[in-house]
Amino acid sequence: MSRSGRRHQVGLAPRLLLALLIVLATAAVTAWVVGALVGPRLFHQHMVEAGLDDNDAAVLHAEEAFRSATSTAATLAFAAAALASAGVSVVLARRIAASLGAVSTAAAALGAGTYGVRVPSSGLGAEFDQLAGSFNAMADRLEDAQRLRERLLADLAHEVRTPIATIAGYLEAVEDGVRPMDDTTVAVLRDQADRLTRLSHDLSAVTHAEAGDVVLDLELAPPEQLVQAAVQAAAERAADAGVELRAHVDPGVPAVSVDRHRMAQVLDNLVTNALRHTPPGGSVSVLAGRQGGAVTFTVSDTGDGIAAEHLPHVFERFYRADVARDRDSGGSGIGLAISKALTEAHGGTILASSPGPGRGADFVVRLPAAS
Repeated sequence: MSRSGRRHQVGLAPRLLLALLIVLATAAVTAWVVGALVGPRLFHQHMVEAGLDDNDAAVLHAEEAFRSATSTAATLAFAAAALASAGVSVVLARRIAASLGAVSTAAAALGAGTYGVRVPSSGLGAEFDQLAGSFNAMADRLEDAQRLRERLLADLAHEVRTPIATIAGYLEAVEDGVRPMDDTTVAVLRDQADRLTRLSHDLSAVTHAEAGDVVLDLELAPPEQLVQAAVQAAAERAADAGVELRAHVDPGVPAVSVDRHRMAQVLDNLVTNALRHTPPGGSVSVLAGRQGGAVTFTVSDTGDGIAAEHLPHVFERFYRADVARDRDSGGSGIGLAISKALTEAHGGTILASSPGPGRGADFVVRLPAAS
């Protein structure tokens, strides 16, 4: 093994201990040299100032005794200090090395896919505690991302499997002569193909939006125009679902600088989601108002509501509070994620709130008011 290879294998604790010992040795030598040069001269000066003859044998003996006593005391003091400092240095170096070693071991485990690993607080100071806290926060995010990725892949596989199985089954039935290629069969095949196309478009849209690749064609738009466009686009669906669709814009709401197409997509996703979760006889309202220096667009419904534990996750891809109901309703599970990404691309925020299951839900888009 090369010399450089052996040097790199030396651990932090020995190197830290060696550095501390070098500092201690440097301090000891410096103190000894200064004491040897300054001490005897000062002692001799005091003897002369006391009126003693500097050639007197007693004075010379006293000076020699001073030098001997000083040298002996300094040597013993330095030896005791070296032992005490070495002991403290060993303990400190081991604790620091152990703390950093724990971070290194945890990082290696995290890199190997063990996302549940965490680093305990070392108690060595704010910097080490901050390092451990930052590492644990990163591990939490990676663990959450891993869980979301696993759920995303599982849901995506389910979303793709259902229309593909339907298409394959109908085509096989047609080939075997069990089912004719009539209008009903063509309608089913087209519906499943549209479902796959919609899923593909939604995935592409949310990926580009979250990556910041969306180019916005910004223009000033009055909120009442955006609200009316969203209500008109969903009016037929609301009527078919037996849900009352309302619109209201507070007076004096300022314009917003938006990409009309993208903002229409945001509101349409929110209205579609509200209609999907509102039973016949319920209502969905699209509102616009002013809140400080911002304009808010609120889509409120009287439908299923959202449990508190689901609220933090409703904007995640493929997240479903009610898996069976959502899949049967035909949603891709990406609409709210697209709305969030596009809203943030406009410099705004989107929040969801609900009093609880069966009590409706509110989705609020907050955009900066145009100057």
